[in-house]
Formats: sequence, structure tokens, C-alpha cells
Amino acid sequence: MTMRFGQKKKRMTMRPAILLTICTLSVLLLVARGSEKPSPAPVVAVGVAAASDLIRSGGHRYLDVRTEEEFRNGHVEDSLNVPYLFFTSQGTEKNTQFIAQVAADFDKEDNIVVGCKSGVRSELACADLMAAGFRNVKNIEGGYTAWVENGLAVKKSQARDEL
Repeated sequence: MTMRFGQKKKRMTMRPAILLTICTLSVLLLVARGSEKPSPAPVVAVGVAAASDLIRSGGHRYLDVRTEEEFRNGHVEDSLNVPYLFFTSQGTEKNTQFIAQVAADFDKEDNIVVGCKSGVRSELACADLMAAGFRNVKNIEGGYTAWVENGLAVKKSQARDEL
């Protein structure tokens, strides 16, 4: 393949343009990556024994994210109930006021252990709280069920005939 003089010159002048385009795109990619939000921190999980110790030490408060009915049937002493989800005839609905309701009782720097029935709702609640700026939240592994199974103290509601 023979190249004419004009073709070689055209190719040589295109190289700087290609290099400039590659450099520009690389810079734009780096800037775009730098402006991405950092990935959220993972939710810290603690076992029920550790959660109980944290609460008894007075440094942490228990946030129960189960429904009001679940809470009335039994809960950890001195816990605060703010449902994360509601169970309706249409299915499950997220509590759209959850963050605002928690913020009414907790500061973003407070130490909070979050529990539900099994640990699933509370993990989701922790992720939402962290995204809203609450820094010191921990999910209770196994939730209220594990709490009861481990023989930790709970407050049960009294039956109506006992009242």
C-alpha cells in the first residue's frame, strides 16, 4: 500500500485531534466520577445481647419500627415505636413520615438501636435513617423475635380482663 504525501500529512494532523479528544473525555470521566455520591455506609448490625448491653449502659435508645399492633403485643422496656411500614388491605405501605417522626424524638447524633420483628424492616429503616443523616444507628440482628428467644426483658401488654 503506497501512501501519497497528502494522505500522510492528513493522518499526522488527525493524531493530535484524536489525542485531544481522548484526553478531554478522560478528564470529563474523572470529573463525573468525582461528583458521584459516595456509596452509602453499610448498616451496622449487633446481636441482641450486645444491643441489650448498649441500652442498659444508658448510651443507646431502642427504636421499635414494628406496627403499633405488634408493639402493643409486647416490646422492649422504654422503647419508642415509630412504624416503618404499615400493613393495609392493599399490602405493605412505607410510612412516608418515618424520618420526620424519628427526628421528633431523636437527634442525628443520638445512639439508636433499631429493631423490628426479625431484623429486615429495621435494616431498611437504618439505611433510610443513615441516608437522612443519622450517624449512630445499629440494626438488631433477629429483631424482637431473637430478643424474646434469648430471654431478654420485655414489656407485655395486659389482657383486657386484667385491667
